[in-house]
Amino acid sequence: MRKGLLLYNPVAGRFPVRRFVRDIIKPLEHAGWSIDIAETLSGTHAVQTAHQAAHEKFDAVFAIGGDGTVGQVASGLVHTGTALGVIPAGTVNVWAIEQGQKPFTWLQPGNLRESATMIANVEPQYVDVGDCNGQPFLLWAGVGLDAHTINKIEPRPRIFKHFAFPHYFVKTVWEATFWHGLDLHIYAEGELVKGHYLVAVATNIRHYAGGQSLISPNALLDDGEMDLWLLSGNNVADALRHYFDLVAGRHLTSDQARCIPFKNVVIESEANFSIQVDGDPMLGGHKAEIKTLHRALKVLMPENALYLLKTPQN
Repeated sequence: MRKGLLLYNPVAGRFPVRRFVRDIIKPLEHAGWSIDIAETLSGTHAVQTAHQAAHEKFDAVFAIGGDGTVGQVASGLVHTGTALGVIPAGTVNVWAIEQGQKPFTWLQPGNLRESATMIANVEPQYVDVGDCNGQPFLLWAGVGLDAHTINKIEPRPRIFKHFAFPHYFVKTVWEATFWHGLDLHIYAEGELVKGHYLVAVATNIRHYAGGQSLISPNALLDDGEMDLWLLSGNNVADALRHYFDLVAGRHLTSDQARCIPFKNVVIESEANFSIQVDGDPMLGGHKAEIKTLHRALKVLMPENALYLLKTPQN
């Protein structure tokens, strides 16, 4: 019998998930899983608990929360034999939505069971993971306006999570009124790029901006490289233009946006900058060194999401 840990974040999302967690056990047990349950106390605790589960030879840790929780659990499972399973219940659930899962709400608590069923009996896959200054990430790592805003608003009270996108959008516009971008030196694959940018974001997945933007429509999770998007500009008008271009897909042909595929990249600035990983703030500085860890994480993915892989396991 396979052994799994349900690891849930009690403060994730718009709606507390604690009372519904046990509903997930039955579909997993029907698929042959023996299930334990644990609650995260912090982001660091989520990483440590996942790592301990891997040490105890659990077959999978099912992360119940948003993208931040998913990234934290993934951090604890990198280069182990324990798989990550995702059951979305957060404010932002881009990883899961990209793979066809529906997030939990109090009006749709059955989405938890449905998400669990979708990954209960699938063949484990292997995906790339990013590393930013020693911090693993699964979705994105970025510097610039998005990281600056995230560092201002996170962690936020649950009341603001009910208005997550409007809150983030208004705060970003407000910050862009006073914050005017960064002069960056970017070293990628033997090339030096210099410029003034509002955003520099590395993405491992196809979606960005809370899932509203298909930023890298051809990204694959296991191809050994990521995309670095550079968005130029220095004012709020540029920030708004980039947002609408990203949502409409116009960034793909814009001369104000540039994509650099990379395995390893270094971003430097004389000015101190904020950093975000998987939508959560991390310690900033003058340098961000981002590496692609090829097929470093074992994951449970819905069968209808295998198109996101270059070489799916059968």
